[in-house]
Amino acid sequence: MDFLDKIIWDNPVKSYLIVFSIIFLVWACKRYLSQWVASILFLFVKNNWKSIEKKEFVSLIIRPLSWFITVSISVFVIDKLNFPEAWDFKIYGHDTQEILDRGGKALIIIYFTWFLTSLIDFIALILEQKAKLTKDKSDDQLIIFFRDFFKAIAAVIGILLIIKAVFNQNIGTVLTGLSIVGAALALAAKESLENLIASFIIFFDKPFHAGDTLKVNNVTGTVENIGLRSTRIRTTDKTLVTVPNKQMVDNLVDNFSMRSQRRAEIKLDFAASSPTETIEKLMKTIEAGLDQHKDKIEKRSVFLSDFNKNGITITIEYFTIHFSMTEFNQLKQTINLFLKKNIEDLKLELASAGNDITIYNGDSGSAPKNNPII
Repeated sequence: MDFLDKIIWDNPVKSYLIVFSIIFLVWACKRYLSQWVASILFLFVKNNWKSIEKKEFVSLIIRPLSWFITVSISVFVIDKLNFPEAWDFKIYGHDTQEILDRGGKALIIIYFTWFLTSLIDFIALILEQKAKLTKDKSDDQLIIFFRDFFKAIAAVIGILLIIKAVFNQNIGTVLTGLSIVGAALALAAKESLENLIASFIIFFDKPFHAGDTLKVNNVTGTVENIGLRSTRIRTTDKTLVTVPNKQMVDNLVDNFSMRSQRRAEIKLDFAASSPTETIEKLMKTIEAGLDQHKDKIEKRSVFLSDFNKNGITITIEYFTIHFSMTEFNQLKQTINLFLKKNIEDLKLELASAGNDITIYNGDSGSAPKNNPII
């Protein structure tokens, strides 16, 4: 027992054994301890969000929570020991005890901020699951946007707490200084600030959402992500184009996904000598053929749009329901093959793409019958 009461570095051996035993026990059991705390927190979560699984909740916050609990307990336990006078010296005018105290506070704040951001991720996960049950796709992107926004705020709060608790600075004075610096940075980063404001306009005005296919600045593709500064678009060539949000707001955006219908137009040019009865029969056949796709074609028209010495023009126009481009192209192919088959069956001749220019020799007395130059 005398050994346990022996003083080493201003503390009895017994105190060291107790402190290091607690730290060892906490570090050895940190996962089980954090799971126990997470299970208690889950009881509150389960009462409010019944669709969340316990395994999903625990796996998301277990790691930051375990580190926060372990570091906090370790710092509090070590603080119970007397600081050895032999270690008491100054570094840049600050006592080592003061430096260690502030370092412990900084660790607690850092791991608490990490736990807080993980909690924000968990809340975002809950809201994402609820958003998937609705048809409005803007909810999904809005959740991602505010998740990143609140995580940034949590990080800023953590930094301010470190400034206050660790560096012992007045936060009010720091914020005043930051406001001046922020004003200068805002002028220097005017374009970035405009993009940030434009991101809010996009989220609240909702001209497009993640997953929409659109065209802007000669870029056509699918929106993959709407961030605080830019919008990322995956083109048809599978390249990723980053467009500043300001351009997404200021320029003309053609959102293909918000079309109520898709339009197709076909012009058939026939020789002027084509029989009227055959042309009328073809038009009726085309109308009947389009009517066979009433589940996809909502509106159609077939009419003789032009008749002159160069030929006869039949215009076919139809509007389909809104579906994917692949399905639209498949329907167009089916209709085009149907048209070709009926034109062949009726033995109609398509108008020539150009005219023949023939030059006759005036001295020959008679013109050759077929000797075209072109």
